[in-house]
Amino acid sequence: MRKERLITAILMLLFLMSCAGLPRDHVQLGQLSDCPKQTSAMLVAKQCQLSTLSDTHTLACALAVLRDTQNPTVRCPSLGSRLCLYLAERETNQEKREKLAAEGVGFAEAALAQGASGDGEVHYYLAANLGLAVREHFTVAMQNLSRLEDEMKQALALSPDIDDGGPLRLLGALYLKAPAWPNGIGDGDKALELLKKAVTEHPGHPLNHLFYAQALWSEGDEANLPQVKAEFALGQKLLAEGNWGYSKEPWKKEFDEFQEELGEASY
Repeated sequence: MRKERLITAILMLLFLMSCAGLPRDHVQLGQLSDCPKQTSAMLVAKQCQLSTLSDTHTLACALAVLRDTQNPTVRCPSLGSRLCLYLAERETNQEKREKLAAEGVGFAEAALAQGASGDGEVHYYLAANLGLAVREHFTVAMQNLSRLEDEMKQALALSPDIDDGGPLRLLGALYLKAPAWPNGIGDGDKALELLKKAVTEHPGHPLNHLFYAQALWSEGDEANLPQVKAEFALGQKLLAEGNWGYSKEPWKKEFDEFQEELGEASY
């Protein structure tokens, strides 16, 4: 019993110390009285059915079950972190969005502490949630740059193809948007290499093309302009014609912002 209490205390300490500046209180999930009766085991069995196509109420009901369970085998996979990311991405309130993403980080950290370090999805959803949680806070983002890079690298090494090349896409975007040395880890060459690989190996995802277009644009080379426009147009087409669920609207905003930048800037 003493050993179990010690392990629990260590896990909680790691959880609290892990990522600088993240909120730790949970978002209230609203009216859940009509949620279907389901156990954590039932939820895990049908986890592949939970995606960006799922409605918000279904995801909230599932997250509530995971919050209440004390079964470590249920908390170990990436499901909790993934649910938090789906909910955070569609949340319009910044404070609630950041709290959901921070909770997703916590789920992933708990999984890692329980032995899931070889699961690429756990690293991937940890990185995706962490990036979402800190992106509006420059100082906190800078404090977590190394952690973001490390988690994305591990996801890329273990599961490069999840989420249509998500590890390639996220790591490439990090190198593209982070401050360059000596203040940060930004690296335009690495960004181009990773994002080119993303569009080559996973040409069906719109964000792969958008981020690659942004990387080409950041080069400042007029010769890149036709390819920038071609990648951007292809990404727009994929977004418009594909069934991307609740992700479609926030992704469209990213396309619109870059289209505005293209319209305003000139080489």
